[in-house]
Amino acid sequence: MKTLSVGDKVPNFSAKDQHGEMINLSDYIGKKIIIFFYPRANTPGCTAQACDLRDNYDKLTNAGYNLIGVSADSIKNQLSFSNKFSFPFSLLSDEDRTIINIFGVWGPKKFRGKDYEGIHRITFIINEEGIINRVIDKVITKDHASQIL
Repeated sequence: MKTLSVGDKVPNFSAKDQHGEMINLSDYIGKKIIIFFYPRANTPGCTAQACDLRDNYDKLTNAGYNLIGVSADSIKNQLSFSNKFSFPFSLLSDEDRTIINIFGVWGPKKFRGKDYEGIHRITFIINEEGIINRVIDKVITKDHASQIL
């Protein structure tokens, strides 16, 4: 797994959000972005992480950040997740793992003694020029906004 690092320029990408709207990284040039990857919608850790970001959304946006969540869930699942928890940010559906592979967040994982391949919970803080300023690879799901701020 070759993950993008601090100082890397993020290649442009496009994907549909939970409403089926096309989102392009190039739409965010000149803006600071938080892109957070999560393994699966509606699971305990992913819900805790996204809800913490939702609960601190005003603090994050007041600090100048735009938020985008990404997982391999379908648009339908992303919409259900977003509606269930009233998320004020976009959740991108990356079923073909294009964005996941660009950022290098797919790889070997362990859970309850089993080895498998999946999405690593990693957050990227990207500056106005599309350069990664920070990578958080040890996400505290219930306090993620504080880690970012």
